[in-house]
Amino acid sequence: MLLDTASLYFRAYFGVPESVKAPDGTPVNAVRGLLEFIDRLVKDHHPDLLVACMDADWRPQWRVDLIPSYKAHRVAEEREGGPDEEEVPDTLSPQVPVIEAVLDALGIARVGVAGYEADDVIGTFTARATGPVDIVTGDRDLYQLVDDEREVRVLYPLKGVGTLQLTDEAWLREKYGVDGRGYVDLALLRGDPSDGLPGVPGIGEKTAAKLLTEFGDLAGIMAAVDDPKAKLTPSQRKRLDESRPYVAVAPKVVRVAGDVPLPQVETALPRTPRDPAALEKLAERWGLGGSLQRLVTTLGA
Repeated sequence: MLLDTASLYFRAYFGVPESVKAPDGTPVNAVRGLLEFIDRLVKDHHPDLLVACMDADWRPQWRVDLIPSYKAHRVAEEREGGPDEEEVPDTLSPQVPVIEAVLDALGIARVGVAGYEADDVIGTFTARATGPVDIVTGDRDLYQLVDDEREVRVLYPLKGVGTLQLTDEAWLREKYGVDGRGYVDLALLRGDPSDGLPGVPGIGEKTAAKLLTEFGDLAGIMAAVDDPKAKLTPSQRKRLDESRPYVAVAPKVVRVAGDVPLPQVETALPRTPRDPAALEKLAERWGLGGSLQRLVTTLGA
């Protein structure tokens, strides 16, 4: 089981009241909410291996070099000579180091790799997996990894993590008309404002799906642009032709990496905390109470 950790703690932050606080009055709603998410996931799905995948770089320069608008609207403040910082709620940022410390004390593998997003870490773990993989994320970009043959599916939270959309190839075909591999082409053609991907003007989701059904993949669609006999409307042909520079680089930006240099980590689900003393101090300092205790009990069981 691979956790898109930031996606989950963002959901926890907005789903758990900010009135959930540490003894000193600091909000810990994201921390406690994430612990409760993990507790429920372990109880319901019984993973043998569990990795909390992290964003070591939420906006990698290599993606920005290809498409400068990539996540540009999420940058909190442009600092000359310094890295871009993602705009997050003021009371969430201080909770992230607490989340990391608690995961480490529990012994839950936490992996982020410099120059890559959590999606890329997830993609690489998935590529290397020899058994079934469940990816838990609220980010539809990871639908591209769905693969029935390899038993890779996405668990997409609809309400907390108690109600999950189990995303397999049948669901993708019914919803989008593509399989996991086709989702990259669909996503880059339609664009994604939340990621700063412009897409091809005039090509929405339904049109993109129709074109992919007709011509097979992105390469087939672009070959059709040069074929006067291909069934493209004049406006589609024109817009696709004008979008060639974008179409040439977008696949590398949209496709998650599968070759990230992962560190050697113990991914087995911990049965007992790795550092009980540190965990006890964290529980007391941040008032993690029942949320943490329930997870420790679940891991032990």
